[in-house]
Amino acid sequence: MSDRILHITSKSIEQTHAIGTLIGRLACLGDVIALIGDLGSGKTTLTQGIAKGLAVPEEYYVTSPSFTLINEYPGRVPLYHFDAYRLTDFRDMEAMGYEEYFYGSGVVVIEWAEKVYELLPEPTLYLYIANLNNMRQIDISCQTEKILALERVLKEGGYI
Repeated sequence: MSDRILHITSKSIEQTHAIGTLIGRLACLGDVIALIGDLGSGKTTLTQGIAKGLAVPEEYYVTSPSFTLINEYPGRVPLYHFDAYRLTDFRDMEAMGYEEYFYGSGVVVIEWAEKVYELLPEPTLYLYIANLNNMRQIDISCQTEKILALERVLKEGGYI
């Protein structure tokens, strides 16, 4: 299956969070989700929604692991939340033992994923996020049938 691209416009933080929640509900063991966007584009808000969709308990506040590089959260399946912003390049991820997470027993979300593009497995779900004043343009692409399921739930939710 070739890449299919979904184009979504989020008009608020709440909508961005809700979109993440829908993505999290569809996420399953072994999924890698790459978030690409400028500072303040909504990567962490999407991740918080994904965590909710993965049933991460509310007492775990999902924050960007800018200094720790990775946060782990329990849920329906574990959530491994990476932040590649401070990495020099993909070799820093290799030193962290990324394969244990990418091919382990959870869902991986990577903020600033463009910095480690060389390491991302196929299939990876890519979310490109752009600031449009007070809105966000989110373009989603993937090479699996998961994109079809995601398109269905996003249409049902009124986001497409």
